[in-house]
Amino acid sequence: MSNIIAVIWDFDMTLVNGYMQDPIFEHYHVNPKEFWTEVKAMPELYKNQAFRVNPDTIYLSKFIHEADGGLFDGLNNEKLKSFGKLLKFFDGIPEIFDMLKQHIENEKTYKKFDIKVEHYIISTGMGEIIRGSIINRFVAGIWGCELIEKERADGSRVISETVYTIDNTTKTRALFEINKGVGQQDGVEVNTSIPKASRRVPFENMIYIADGPSDVPAFSLTKQQNGSTFAIYPKGNIKALQQVEQLRKDGRLDMYAEADYSEGTTAYMWLDNKIHEIADRIVDQEKSRLRKTTSAVPKHLV
Repeated sequence: MSNIIAVIWDFDMTLVNGYMQDPIFEHYHVNPKEFWTEVKAMPELYKNQAFRVNPDTIYLSKFIHEADGGLFDGLNNEKLKSFGKLLKFFDGIPEIFDMLKQHIENEKTYKKFDIKVEHYIISTGMGEIIRGSIINRFVAGIWGCELIEKERADGSRVISETVYTIDNTTKTRALFEINKGVGQQDGVEVNTSIPKASRRVPFENMIYIADGPSDVPAFSLTKQQNGSTFAIYPKGNIKALQQVEQLRKDGRLDMYAEADYSEGTTAYMWLDNKIHEIADRIVDQEKSRLRKTTSAVPKHLV
């Protein structure tokens, strides 16, 4: 029985009111607008040198370059983790993480079938910042960009290389890893051949939550595989609302709401209702399976 419901979250502008790098800019007194303007110009610069560039992750090169004597001198994984503690989350975070789990796992009918809710993060941001944040203890897995360090002559350490990256397209790979149980089941990798019926988290048991156009590949895959999709936009931001409305019209979204997960808000109620819908379907499927596999009790012949 596939009894796991996976609630899968983007991070920046979905859970965090802003970007995870904001505390870094504040600490080092760096103008974020100027920084991101320079980063956005980098793909064209390298393209002119005949290099193929990933615009989603090129920012990591800038951070690494500036960590050794530059704008972010001394930046290392320990500091990244500490910046996670300074993030400003939208209202209702992290409370909704625990509430969604408890609403399913404490209900008698669902408990009988051992139905569980798991939360996951898939982000193009820095994994260490996410792990340093308050939500780390609520999640079953984090996909983010990972950086290793080098030791300088004075013994200090700074980030120096990328060893794993997630971009807006490879988020779909992470979805398949959740689907198959990579990291949750020994010997299972993303390319392991597993029949759909035997996969740990079927796509129809997934809810993917993000903030807009950059998550189109993940939204599309989730919808194509009969999962559920939900988008968030900042309160009062008409441009962001128009973007998610267009995604809904294009068939990539089931629903969207203002970025507030407090109890009683649209986001809270929709997500709570959706996990109950999925749990009810799991119960119905399991009861149907049991009816088909249970033989009738023998009776005396008259």
